[in-house]
Amino acid sequence: MFSRTSLTFLLCTFCLLAFAQEVKVSGRFGVDTVKIGEPVPYTLSARYPEHLTVLFPDSTYSFAPFEFQKKKFFTTKTTDGISYDSVVYLLSTYEIDSIQQLKLPVFVIHQKDCTAIFCDPGKVLLKQLVRHIPDSVAAKDLPLKTNTNYLNVKWLFNYPIALIIGGVILILLVAGFLIFGKRVRKYFLIRRLNRNHQTFLSRFNDILAEMKANFSTIKAEHALVLWKYYMEDLINTPYSKLTSKEIMEREKNDDLGHTLQTIDRTIYGGNSITEGSFENLREYCEQRYRLKLEDAKNG
Repeated sequence: MFSRTSLTFLLCTFCLLAFAQEVKVSGRFGVDTVKIGEPVPYTLSARYPEHLTVLFPDSTYSFAPFEFQKKKFFTTKTTDGISYDSVVYLLSTYEIDSIQQLKLPVFVIHQKDCTAIFCDPGKVLLKQLVRHIPDSVAAKDLPLKTNTNYLNVKWLFNYPIALIIGGVILILLVAGFLIFGKRVRKYFLIRRLNRNHQTFLSRFNDILAEMKANFSTIKAEHALVLWKYYMEDLINTPYSKLTSKEIMEREKNDDLGHTLQTIDRTIYGGNSITEGSFENLREYCEQRYRLKLEDAKNG
């Protein structure tokens, strides 16, 4: 009589043979010869009844003596209840055996387990680039095959290192701003004040020189407008939109008020020009500029 273990073994063997008859698996290499490290295509296909669930090996499967590179699936085709699946694997080998073979399975899924059905072994020849070398030959005398052709290697961007460097730079910038930000802002403020003041003086003095040579109310008005725009930028007050009376009320400066009245009478009333009036405007700018500069240095 058969023991229970023997009966179980026979039943498993029978099931395996039954599935093997239902599922046809084939595998073959796409080339006859391969070089060490060179990718080689291997096609694995299976024909099976439509009601079965069949899985192909993935990247976690051992493809020894080959190493997995990538794979490409093809859509399942079913005709008259028979399904056809195929996968092309791209493999490479670093073994030196002259003949290398590979057989892969497909897995038929059952309710509690699965059955592996293997294809016939596929063989490929290894193309030797270095012939047999005696042990006595020195390394410098090895007949190595040289190739000076340019090999374009894909450049991989190291994102973790880039993020670390970017984070360090950001931290340094923030720290630098907290430590030196006030000093930097003060430097650029003083620089802007000096540049604007020198530009104003150059243009204002040119207009005064033109008025001395050939006076006109247009030039006098131009000088007054230039003064207002400069003061507007210097003390952040809308001088260009204010009348002379409004400026006098805002500044509370009698000398400035008298100067503006004199210039208004010259421009709008046709009175004779007084050179000292425009020089008073320039002197008033000098005073406000020095106060502003002192505030910037002590700020």
